[in-house]
Amino acid sequence: MSLCDISLSLDGKMILDDVNFTIDRGDFVAITGPNGGGKTTLLRVILSLIKPDRGFIVHYDALGHACQNAPVPGYLPQKNSVDSKFPITVREVIASGLYEKKMDRAMRDARIEEVLGLIDLRAFAKQPIGNLSGGQLQRTLFGRAIAAKPSVLVLDEPLNYIDRHFEDRLYEIVSEIAKNTTILLVSHQMNKIAGMANRHIIVDHTLQECTHSKHYTDPECD
Repeated sequence: MSLCDISLSLDGKMILDDVNFTIDRGDFVAITGPNGGGKTTLLRVILSLIKPDRGFIVHYDALGHACQNAPVPGYLPQKNSVDSKFPITVREVIASGLYEKKMDRAMRDARIEEVLGLIDLRAFAKQPIGNLSGGQLQRTLFGRAIAAKPSVLVLDEPLNYIDRHFEDRLYEIVSEIAKNTTILLVSHQMNKIAGMANRHIIVDHTLQECTHSKHYTDPECD
């Protein structure tokens, strides 16, 4: 995937200014930057949820040829973008991540159970999401994002609200997924993530790529 000359303004304010970069198959891209710098907006452009004012995105198939049909990514949005009062259960949220996946009923049910186990929410499968804690809802949304085993996984602040006891488990899951998946992950907490990622990006309206993960403790790049 290549982002070419992407620029976007919202309410008269420049959010992204002439952004260019390429994401290769199998990359784990860790993204950070100041609040309001455009990190989430960049993800939404990549996901085609927002159309830029200028520029375009080129997608590539497995052979490296430009193509129009982009793979459907798994997406974990920030929790505050989700209506927790919507009448849907944990299991139904996970199932929604399999909506476009072609599989029979038995395989679908087996995958839902597998994901519920991964996120340690089997006991809450029939609970409406409005009954969940912030951490449990975040785990549910993460489960939906990974349910279909997408080739591209986009995670926006996945550690927000996560229960402390589940944080290490989430790192383990993401590390395992990264072996076969392209990952874009936005986070302010980069200590462990920086060691997992192979590329490190700072977004502050423009984009700067770091060559050393150690800069994420600042974050500044040489």
